[in-house]
Amino acid sequence: MDSNLLQVRRGDRFAFGRNWKSFVGLVDEGRVRSAIDSLRATLGVEDLAGRTFLDVGCGSGLFSLAAHRLGARVHSFDVDAEAVESAVRLRHAFAPDASWTIERGSILDAGHLARLGTFDVVYAWGVLHHTGAMWRAFDAAVGLVTPGGLLFVSLYNDQGRQSRMWTAVKRRYNRSGPVTRGALIAGSSAYIYRAWPLVTVARLLQGQARLAPVRPRGMSRWHDMLDWVGGYPFEVSRPEQVLARAHAHGLSLLLLKTCAGGLGCNEYLLRRPGGSAGAQEPEDPAGDLAHLGGTRDQPSQGHSG
Repeated sequence: MDSNLLQVRRGDRFAFGRNWKSFVGLVDEGRVRSAIDSLRATLGVEDLAGRTFLDVGCGSGLFSLAAHRLGARVHSFDVDAEAVESAVRLRHAFAPDASWTIERGSILDAGHLARLGTFDVVYAWGVLHHTGAMWRAFDAAVGLVTPGGLLFVSLYNDQGRQSRMWTAVKRRYNRSGPVTRGALIAGSSAYIYRAWPLVTVARLLQGQARLAPVRPRGMSRWHDMLDWVGGYPFEVSRPEQVLARAHAHGLSLLLLKTCAGGLGCNEYLLRRPGGSAGAQEPEDPAGDLAHLGGTRDQPSQGHSG
């Protein structure tokens, strides 16, 4: 039995791949377009033509597909066999002839990483904090970025006592049976969405539509909730910790999008120094994106999607 499945059966790890396997059946062109728009906005590009893209912990493979649609040569890996199966299924359905490699592997496996080489864009959304060794995973991800390339990571925000409470919920979820799991999902949903009735009334009074069933990035509220309640191992960080770690690697910050101190992920777009032989360093942060086809104004900090 592989170590990931053994951890799931022991209750030491959430079955992330099983959740993605359920989600991938919902993927349609609308969700794909949402993922593409999100990736464009995050990286500040119109396309990724001629670039290499590494999806660390690819899950369903939705953002690997988005990168492929933007013209990148894509390599995806995930430690969970069911996640790999889901990504393969997505590729077969939407991009059967794509230049897109999918394999099983861990960001904590130095031997696996040594065979990968480096990439223009390394993408790790909501992954490194579930490895059980977040900072080691972060350091490993940095090493996969080609000089002058980009690292995009999202990491759960440290809420202090609330984060410790959620850690206990997640641990209990994975070590419980169906009844307790259902109760934890119901209770967590009630807590997280407690303001929804007021928000819905306010939107209707203002003539606005109800919230769309498809979340930003093409995600599903139900599957995101399962991932949140069950997502274990679980580590958190503060922006200043991440930026200090990035600074130690010589990375420059291009974008920081926080969840305003609340529940969720903070997003970081970082650039590794260097570049191709003879390339000049950009004089301003916006210029750091020129090698990927475009620039954009730096957004203000705000809530993540």
